[in-house]
Amino acid sequence: MNRSYDVAIIGSGSAGLSALREVRKQTDNFVLINDGFYGTTCARVGCMPSKTLIEAAIAFHRCKALGSFGMGGAEGLVVDIPAVLRRVRRLRDGFVAGMLKLTDEMKEHSIAGRARFLEPQILAVGERRVHAKKIIIATGSRPVVPKEWAALGTRMLTSDDLFEQETLPSRMAVIGMGALGSEIAQALARLGIEVTGFGSDEHIAGLSDPDVNRQAVALLRAEFAIHLGQAAEPVIEGERIRVHAGNESAVADKVLVALGRRPNVDQMGIENLGIELDKHGVPPFDARSMQIAGLPVYIAGDASRHLPLLHEALDEGYIAGYNAPRNEPVCFERRVPLAIVFTDPGIAVVGQSFKTLNEDEIVIGEVDFSSQARARMAEVNHGLLRVYAERSSDRLLGAEMCAPQGEHLAHLLALAVQRKLTVRELLGMPFYHPVLEEGLRTALRDAASKLGGAAAPDLGYCDRMGADAID
Repeated sequence: MNRSYDVAIIGSGSAGLSALREVRKQTDNFVLINDGFYGTTCARVGCMPSKTLIEAAIAFHRCKALGSFGMGGAEGLVVDIPAVLRRVRRLRDGFVAGMLKLTDEMKEHSIAGRARFLEPQILAVGERRVHAKKIIIATGSRPVVPKEWAALGTRMLTSDDLFEQETLPSRMAVIGMGALGSEIAQALARLGIEVTGFGSDEHIAGLSDPDVNRQAVALLRAEFAIHLGQAAEPVIEGERIRVHAGNESAVADKVLVALGRRPNVDQMGIENLGIELDKHGVPPFDARSMQIAGLPVYIAGDASRHLPLLHEALDEGYIAGYNAPRNEPVCFERRVPLAIVFTDPGIAVVGQSFKTLNEDEIVIGEVDFSSQARARMAEVNHGLLRVYAERSSDRLLGAEMCAPQGEHLAHLLALAVQRKLTVRELLGMPFYHPVLEEGLRTALRDAASKLGGAAAPDLGYCDRMGADAID
């Protein structure tokens, strides 16, 4: 059966559902095409189950530290890994159910199957031919698994199947120290599993500032072994796996491969759009409109490989869904970049990262949280925050951190960067006492001292008192 639509959306993940919400505001003549599971990567196998696991690890880790607060008895606590994983799945299933409500009543607006481009406005879905004036590609991504790791069979896990395990072995290797690998490796270690992390890069979790990265690596190494700077490879030794990286090696019962995700744009006839693709098979597109090379085709979310984060996927879905039913696309100003890794301390990159900046054109302000008053009270006095300000204008450009409550500090800084605030405008804002945000004020004061300034009285020029209890 063939049918024509105003808009066809391929994929029912975060980006696809965000696009759907906007499309249906403008036309009733649309269709959602989905192959496989309904429900988003975030809800099923990504941010929601992983953060649920991380919260369990944080709870157990904090209980073990109760002795520092003068409390006893915590040494008798034990972790029930199967129970932890059951809780992860129970909460995960609730999150997925909430997402499925958005697609439950689609009826004639939904087609199950894999879509393949025949032409820019014609799709094949099995025997069907779907004609659409505009098409949105929101097919998401899947884990990257090199063949040498895939050869391990069931002894190899990815984020897609980690949370389906009934239990976990006593020894695990985590391959890849990006955002997911760093988070999960620390969480597993805190739950009592012997973990060894391997990363081919010297930097972890998306950091590029060498000082912040050095702190982050040292803090994580205090909890589990990490080998960086060499590609890892497996060797099967009977029932166990030995992972080699240069001169380093570790034995594991299973490995978690966290080497990133690949956009699901292969095997869907993208080459029939008649345009050149990049090395990942992704077509060129305008990130402000999400339109592909002037064609009546849009791309959004992880499929674009642009910024594979949930909030970015929602934004891209909105942009694509807003533009697709219109005759001419509208260009949007994108939000300031914000990436958060839920390690402890939290890792975050806000705005322009260190590697994108010219050191001669910026000043850097920093704070070491080892002596920060509120952090010491909570026994979380670890980490480093560095902020980057433009020397010529005093404007805050970005920051990198490995800091207690980093996710909250990152949001404050993202707001400041998006509003184009200067360092002194931020210092003119109120900071309550005693709070972790006073650490941010210390970093801003450090930056301000390197910028120079006018002699006129201004609250933004207040200096440190020189006492930890107040500063």
